[in-house]
Amino acid sequence: DMALLVITDNRFEEHEQQLAEQLKKLETPFLVIHNKRDEVALTPDLKEKLTATYNCPVIDFSTREDNTTPILDALKSVWKKDNAPKSLIGDLLTPGDIVLLITPIDSEAPAGRLILPQVQMIRDILDNRCVSIVLQPEEVTSFLEKTGIRPRLAIADSQVFKKVAAIISPEIPLTSFSIVLARHKGNFKAYLAGTPRIEELKEGDRILMLESCSHHVSCEDIGRHKIPRWLQEHTGKNFQFDFIVGLDAITRPITDYAMVIQCGGCMITGKQLKNRLQPAIDAGIPVSNYGMTIAYLHGIFERATKELTDFKF
Repeated sequence: DMALLVITDNRFEEHEQQLAEQLKKLETPFLVIHNKRDEVALTPDLKEKLTATYNCPVIDFSTREDNTTPILDALKSVWKKDNAPKSLIGDLLTPGDIVLLITPIDSEAPAGRLILPQVQMIRDILDNRCVSIVLQPEEVTSFLEKTGIRPRLAIADSQVFKKVAAIISPEIPLTSFSIVLARHKGNFKAYLAGTPRIEELKEGDRILMLESCSHHVSCEDIGRHKIPRWLQEHTGKNFQFDFIVGLDAITRPITDYAMVIQCGGCMITGKQLKNRLQPAIDAGIPVSNYGMTIAYLHGIFERATKELTDFKF
């Protein structure tokens, strides 16, 4: 989200210039700290040059001193307020609305708890003075029939999209946790444009699957097993899949891939996710995320994204 570029001895050479240019390209705010001023002080000429070139704070500092106030003040000054977390679905809701959260419990579900996107959604609904109702897919039909409740929005785990879409009335807006995160984290327009390009995939193409967390993999794993299987069944073609966990380096050139599919990204920041996908977007490689890919493969892409595309993101 931010960077500290630390230098000493008034040296700002090719390596530092490359780092600064890369940060500018990534739109990552940064400040320059000239350390060890107790040994060599920052020259006024270098400070003026760096300030003018990069439009960032330049601080003369020594770790032998206790006063970190200048650094903290500088961090606050360069922080972009629009980087602050925004509500997941607050702009879709009015206080008192009911949101149906459909969360299957299978071998992938952690024992005794919900996964992070589900917890985040419940908190966001509460923060917006609304009501969340959490249930498993098998309970949806009887619950709606018995209560007569018409939720403002239904949010399902992507892997049960097909089942849920068949039992929830088309009049009730439906999306997934993953698609909501895609909108919240950014790259939403790129996902919308990239997902339908599944139809352009060719036999033997290589697809990059990006998982932003490490977890135990089972035969029901959505990214390792279900999406690859559904993709090949839908297209009738065989693909090669590479899986990258967390923020591990992508070892192949990004141009080796015909498509990149990112998970919801609940474990990383929007800035990390954007920077992760930007090389593929710059190279013209279609990008999608788990929820949008699954919605497309199950024929409900338009329905699953409509409610979110009707609002600004």
